[in-house]
Amino acid sequence: MSQPPPRRGGPDDRAVIEALQQAAYARNREQLGVEPLPLLADYASLLASHEFWLLDGAAAPRGLLVLEKRPKDLLIWSVAASPVAQGQGVGTRLLDFAEVRARQLNRSTLRLYTGEKLIRNIAWYERHGYAVEEREVLADRVLIHMVKTIS
Repeated sequence: MSQPPPRRGGPDDRAVIEALQQAAYARNREQLGVEPLPLLADYASLLASHEFWLLDGAAAPRGLLVLEKRPKDLLIWSVAASPVAQGQGVGTRLLDFAEVRARQLNRSTLRLYTGEKLIRNIAWYERHGYAVEEREVLADRVLIHMVKTIS
């Protein structure tokens, strides 16, 4: 039985989106030693400028994909699975959907970034075809920028 695709989220979903992000990124906070960038965001502004895609579950969303359409690529701004759904393929479904969305938007390049300390995340993205493109040193963290070209 096929699973429904993600649904487009909007301003009415803001509280659910923020709660999902807080729960999903809690482990990253511990590993990074700083607040993950998605938790520092102003979601009222992001909802106006980015695409939000939710994978619904029985009681609450299981996952969230946030995309930023840019002139030459599609940025995966956030991919998050709720703690109860982690390890169940939610992240993979969201990455697959990002590729579908990139094709719909006529983009052949997907980009994302993650924290350098998040070794498991980097390896997971590499298993999904992403390659390290750049290492960016910020005042409080190091970001690893990754890229994937799709046909």
